[in-house]
Parts: sequence; C-alpha cells; structure tokens
Amino acid sequence: MKIFKTDYSATGAFSSLITDYLAQNPKLQPFYNRFPALENFGEQLQEKQQAPINRELLCRVLQEQYAHLAEVQPLVEQNIKLLGQPNTFTVTTGHQLNIFTGPLYFVYKIISAINTCRVLNKTYPDYNFVPVYWMATEDHDFAEVNHFNLFGKKYTWESNQTGAVGRFSTSDMPGLLTELPEACPTFTEAYQQCHNLTDATRAITHALFGQYGLVSLDGDHPALKQVMQPVVQEELTQHTAHQLVTEVSEKLAEQYKAQVMSREINFFYLDASRRERIVREGDSYKVLNTDLVFSEAEILRLAAEEPEKFSPNVILRPLYQEMVLPNLAYIGGGAEVNYWFQLKPVFEKYGVPYPMVMLRNSALYINKASANRRHKLNLQPEDLFKETNVLKKQITAQFEQDGLSLTEEKAQIESVFQRITQLAASIDPTLEKTVAAERQKTHNALEVLEKKIIKANDTKYETHFNQLSNLKEKLFPGGTLQERTDNILSYCTNNPDFIQQLLEAFDPLENKFTILEEE
Repeated sequence: MKIFKTDYSATGAFSSLITDYLAQNPKLQPFYNRFPALENFGEQLQEKQQAPINRELLCRVLQEQYAHLAEVQPLVEQNIKLLGQPNTFTVTTGHQLNIFTGPLYFVYKIISAINTCRVLNKTYPDYNFVPVYWMATEDHDFAEVNHFNLFGKKYTWESNQTGAVGRFSTSDMPGLLTELPEACPTFTEAYQQCHNLTDATRAITHALFGQYGLVSLDGDHPALKQVMQPVVQEELTQHTAHQLVTEVSEKLAEQYKAQVMSREINFFYLDASRRERIVREGDSYKVLNTDLVFSEAEILRLAAEEPEKFSPNVILRPLYQEMVLPNLAYIGGGAEVNYWFQLKPVFEKYGVPYPMVMLRNSALYINKASANRRHKLNLQPEDLFKETNVLKKQITAQFEQDGLSLTEEKAQIESVFQRITQLAASIDPTLEKTVAAERQKTHNALEVLEKKIIKANDTKYETHFNQLSNLKEKLFPGGTLQERTDNILSYCTNNPDFIQQLLEAFDPLENKFTILEEE
C-alpha cells in the first residue's frame, strides 16, 4: 500500500472555514478554545480534570449497555473500568445509526478517534485515553440512516416505525438482508439477533473496532439525562442557548456560512414512538404534531421527574455529551466543525469545558485497477482532484510536443499587425481602422481554428478521455468524495485488511488528506 498526503485545500472539497481553521487563521480564534495540536492537550487535561463528571454512573450505564453482547472485547472491558478513574479521559466522535455503517466517513471518524488516543497514550503516559463513539440514537430522521450504497447500488430499509431511530425494532429488516449480493455475517447477525437499531449498531461497531478499545455510548438513558435537568429548565423558561448561539452565529456569518439554526427551545419531546419539537405558545408549552400541551409548572415538573422525555437537538447535544464524558476532543466532519464553532458561549454559560474540535481524517482509496489506470494516464495522485477538463488538457499535452494552444502563433501575428499598423499610419492614418478590423478578423479565425484543433485532438484521444472519465467516476462517485457515498463493504469485501491499513495510514493530528493506493 502506497500512502500519499496532500493539503485539504488542494482537494477543493472543503469549505474555506475548514481550510482557514487548519491554517489556524486568527479570525477563527474567537470561536474555539484550543487548537488540536498535541502540545495543547496538556492544558485541556488540566481544565477537564476540574469539571464534575459522574464516573461511577458512566461506568454503570456502559456496563449495562454492553450486557447484551455475547462477548465483550478485553480492551473494551478494560476501557470501561478505566473510565472510573480520575486520570482517564476520552476522545469522542459521534454519528447517526446508519445501517451497515452508511458512508465511509463513519469509519474514518472512529479510526481518527482510536488513533488520537494511541498518540495521547504515548505522549501523556500518566493518563489513560479511551476512544468513544457517541451514538445518535435519539435522532428521528429515519430517511438519513435507512440506506447505504454497495458496489454502486442503493439498498434501503423500509419501515413504518416513527420516533427515535435507536429504538426502532430491526425485526422488519430481513427483507433487506436477503437482497445483499454477498454474505455479511458481522452485519446480518447483529440485525437479526439484537432487539433494536441501537443494540445492533453497538454490536457492529464492537465487531469492527472492539479489538482497538472503542467504547460506544447511548445517551438515551434516564440516569444520564439527570445531568441535563438544570439546562432543560433554563432552556424552557429563559431560551438562553438560543440567545447565545444567535449572537455568535451572526458574527461567524460575517465571513462564513453558519451550519445550524438555533430555536427558542432546543429540546424535543421524546417518548416511545415520537420525537417532536417543543414550542412555547403564550403561557403554555405545546408538542408539535401532537395534542400534548403543558403549563409551565407541568413541564418543569416533567423535566424534574422524567428527564428522559427531553431530547437535545444539535445545539445542546454537544453540551450533554461533554457533561457526561471526561472528554478532551470531539472529532467530526467539516459540517460538524462548523456548527461546533457556533456553540462556545453555551459551554461558557454552563461552566463546561469546551473541547478541542478536530477534523476527522479523510481519504481517497485507489484500488489496483484504478492505480494502473492512473499510471497509464501519467497522472500524479494529487492530479486526481483537478477538474476533468483540466486533466484532459494535461493528458493531451503529454503527447503533443508543442501542445494544442496557438498562443505563440497568436503572439507572432499580433506582432506582425503592430508593424502593419505603424506602416499604414505613416502612409494614411485612416487605414488604422482597416488594419484593426483585419487584425480582429484574423484573431477570431485563429480562435475558431484552435477550437477545431482541440476538438479533433479530443477525438484522437477519446480512449484516454474515456479512461479518465471512468477513473474519475470510480474515485469520485457522483462527483463527490468516496467517503460521502461508498460503504465500507465495497472495500473490505476485496480487501480484508482495509481497516488495519486505515489505522496505519491515518494521522489525526497531521491535518493532511490521505491517499491510499494498492500496489
């Protein structure tokens, strides 16, 4: 396996906010606390040590959630126990419960967290570091998680269930499992043997990453939700988060696009089959799309007695996570980094340390067939990110000694016309317009001729261009990065060492885009 690294900016696939952040542009400094450089973790450790974390509760909940697994990897058991110790901290990533893990970036997030902990364990040997996957079990957008792409085909789980997707029964998934082109025991056993999507996803991530110590946590737990009671009460009555996020979002929007929008109440009402927004209407609180209406006293009592019925949205989910975990850094994609930058004042308000925000690793995987095609076209790995039209010119230029452009010829003719203009003007100044018209006519003729030459050359090199188009579609399906569409099975099926190779190739603190190429 060959490994190449390039700047994120060179790919053209990331926003200016991300590239500015990685370059540590000073204009972004107000929106975060510490940049995720290895030397900065020491200060983050000291700050997080002062935060109150109920470690005993955290360990008890994790042990309860892992009890459904037939066997728990020794390193996971060890990490859960270590979380009870004051010198143990986490590096966390989060994601929805996409079936079959969804797009590749889900895997990339987790590997980034695992590798970050490995580096920290070596650099800070007096502490323990545990990679955590925060499961977005309360998310209710089933359409975002009910499908995945395998070998170019979309597979979809059809279900009439509603509410938090983590609570969905997987009993109606067998129809989908029979459609798969190849046996996928890690996944099919999880969906067949577990009662709901949360447990099945934990079983899958444990099978794939348990040997590396990954701990998966479901925040949809009554005991964990107790920590959010003060936040729920203030959110219902004061709308504090909305005010804070709106202010910082307006500042961020002066130079960048804000990723998420805050609401007056950033909690959903959650029960067995629904997750609906809570809105205030006069002196009452209404749950949208239901008949539920509460007085202020009633909803505050509900928050105190049944906090599990309140589900934080994207604005307050990060705060909840950081109140539950002894966390140092959050690893996310570009959109996540963006919305975390909208949240710093909320953390300050509640006295919760704001974690380091890390961009997950991203990669381009080139299999052997695509690698051979790249070599035949004489393209460098970083060339692959260029536009197809640019690459066509680059390819044809390799076979044309003087290239296809008539730039030099145009310059020579322009020089001739300049001399003619001078001559004509010396004889009769009125001839200048005639010469100018002829010069423009000649220029236009050369432009047409140049286009005809290029078109003829395009036909001549049609084979090369077809190879280029096929290569680009393979590496950038639908014109986007592989990681945003392809599923891990598209790679593991033919390369059982895929995950291990990613672990060896990714450096989460290097802030470089990774290109992996089969030899």
